[in-house]
Amino acid sequence: MGRWQPDARSRLEQAALRLFQERGFDAVTVVEIAARAGLTGRTFFRYFTDKREILFSGQQALSDVYVQTIAKEPESAAPVDMVAAALRAVAEGFFAEDRREFVRQRQAIVDSDTGLRERDLLKGAFLTGAIAGALRERGVRDVEAALTAEMGTATFSVAYARWIARDSGTLREMIDETLAELRAAFANPPVCVETEHP
Repeated sequence: MGRWQPDARSRLEQAALRLFQERGFDAVTVVEIAARAGLTGRTFFRYFTDKREILFSGQQALSDVYVQTIAKEPESAAPVDMVAAALRAVAEGFFAEDRREFVRQRQAIVDSDTGLRERDLLKGAFLTGAIAGALRERGVRDVEAALTAEMGTATFSVAYARWIARDSGTLREMIDETLAELRAAFANPPVCVETEHP
């Protein structure tokens, strides 16, 4: 039976990020990641199925929190408020302040590789679909559920980008800030000025 390795998951994550930064995602192998972390390849596969999962692990857990939070919201809650509650729950459950630097480095690696960017888009689409499905389960009409889900993931994306670009403020605070701006934009639409055409 293998000996327990303290904090092995975090060690693998940090080793992988350093190697990806040094050499690029494609040039790094699982064996090299494990060796940099002072672990074996077998230990790596106890935590991750492949090296890509280091950057994208937790997708199902995120989906579960979105779905469970929306399911528990009161009957009187509007769809947008259900999604807002779910965004806050994800922010508080998965994006603690001590993870900011890891998340920042991870995003830089994803942004540097076409294949990883495509995988990130697929993750976003999966989560949008999960939110829309949870809203439909609450009786929200298909079109409204789809639009609200898209708004939710767009809000999260903007707030997430702000959070990793700054050195202070929680992700929940960034979400609340972004939601307030979105609500203000809908409450105060721009005035269209008609112009004369010759």
